[in-house]
Parts: sequence; structure tokens; C-alpha cells
Amino acid sequence: MGELEDAVMTRVWKWNRPVTVREVLEDLQQERSIAYTTVMTVLDNLHQKGWVRREAEGRAYRYEAVSTRAAYAAALMNDAWSQSDNPAAALVAFFGMMSEEQRHSLRDAVRIVQGPETAEAPRDTAVETGGENPGSAPEGDGR
Repeated sequence: MGELEDAVMTRVWKWNRPVTVREVLEDLQQERSIAYTTVMTVLDNLHQKGWVRREAEGRAYRYEAVSTRAAYAAALMNDAWSQSDNPAAALVAFFGMMSEEQRHSLRDAVRIVQGPETAEAPRDTAVETGGENPGSAPEGDGR
């Protein structure tokens, strides 16, 4: 998604309701000089790409997000990760770039995905600390 597409989608996601070209235009014009036809073209492109759906209202359309910003971010991360020739190394490098707050968010997300049945399971300190888990044997060494 390009910079202008992102600026338009940011508004669509933030408002979380069907929007008109005019509404997006007026909000964007607070930051930059932009033409109605430019915003209309961007929303049409986003519709063609499947990011928004639209419904006719008179001679115009109302546009609504097909998915959330979180789903968009997840798709970007998944796409980048799937292009790696070493996904594990890519994840380790990505985790290394995270702030402490982001690592806490990651832990919370893993707990949510694992579900309540694993909530009481012992934590894997190797994942939590980024280091080796003392006392655990490497895979396949027969211990």
C-alpha cells in the first residue's frame, strides 16, 4: 500500500464506518493540498485491490474497510516472513528489534492463540528471554 493509500485507509479504519470521498478529502486537506479526483481514484484503487467495499449512494459511493488495520499489518508481516529463506532466523531478528513493550504484547498474543487450555502450562523461558532454556535438550540429541 502506498503512502497516499495508507493515509486514506487510516481514516477509513479510524472512523470505522462507511465514508464518502468528500469526508476523506476534507480530512486530508487539513494536512496537504489534494484534489477530489485524487481521493476518488485512491478509493477506487483500494476497492479494486479488495481493501474497501463500496455501496452506491445517489451518484456517489460510501466506502468501508473490508478488514482491520491489525489484519493488514499481519498480512504484511506474513508476506515478509514467507519470503525469507530462513524463517526462524527472520523471527529471531524481528524479535531482537522489538521493544520490551512489544515483547509483552507478543507474549499476550501467543497466550491468546494458544487458548485457555495452555494458560497453566509452564512457560518456555527460551522464547521469553531469547536465550537457551536451561535443562532442555536440543532436539534430536537423544536425552
